[in-house]
Amino acid sequence: MKLHNVLAGCIPEPRGRDGLALAVLLKEQAHGHLTVAYVQPPAWSPPGPAKAEETAWRAYLMEQADATLWRARELAGKDADYVIHTSSGSGRGLVALARRRGADVVVIGSAPHGGKGRITVGSTADQLLHSSSVPVLLAPRGYGDEPPAAFDRLTVAYHRGPGCDAAVKDAAMAAVALDVPLRLVTLVVSSGRPAKVEEDMLARLREHAAGDLRVAAREQARRVRVEAEVLEGRNIAQALGATSWLPGEMIICASSDTGPLRRVFLGDTSLKIIRASTCPVMILSRRL
Repeated sequence: MKLHNVLAGCIPEPRGRDGLALAVLLKEQAHGHLTVAYVQPPAWSPPGPAKAEETAWRAYLMEQADATLWRARELAGKDADYVIHTSSGSGRGLVALARRRGADVVVIGSAPHGGKGRITVGSTADQLLHSSSVPVLLAPRGYGDEPPAAFDRLTVAYHRGPGCDAAVKDAAMAAVALDVPLRLVTLVVSSGRPAKVEEDMLARLREHAAGDLRVAAREQARRVRVEAEVLEGRNIAQALGATSWLPGEMIICASSDTGPLRRVFLGDTSLKIIRASTCPVMILSRRL
């Protein structure tokens, strides 16, 4: 997985700093290039006397775009590219722009109605997470207030299968590019069955998961430092809370195996991980 060409979606709100701060961090540690994009709605084209209103609306859109990108320059600097793209949907616009500019990853922030330190999937993320041809990286709300100095580790949510095995290979390549260790975790969630049945089932799941993790870790150990953990809880959030997370952590999830090839397609488990995570989450595109 390449991380050289980073595309960041920018919006005229304080939370726009979250995705931009994450994109800057990724670009700098990967020694890559950053494009900052503002996606604006198409201009209104009314007939007859309303032409003056159309002119005023166009001027407003351009003024807002210029102001947003000007503020972005204060954080991202002069080395980045700054572009304005017109589309009826911000997520669809970023998908088209990523394809046009050959982006390796698209970075955005959380929707506004989520809690601080958490990721909420809004309309922009939803469009990206069901149609992007490149990985999508989501920043928690407030990430731009005190971003870490660097990435410390990549953690892959692993469940044995073609999609996750490919995700581990991609994540190992990213870990090498960022010069960080790789961690593989498998989430074991209790079923709520009677105690004895539950205990026996969880024991088998732990053993099976640990074996799969050892195999996956061993295959990548030649090129990157790898550790593995089985995380257990009554739900995804509790399982994720069963381990420690570094300030510069990033979680990587594979796309759903039921999604289209060479597209990001968000599955149920990945969505739960996004909602429960307190660190950035990247969803990879499906390659197999």
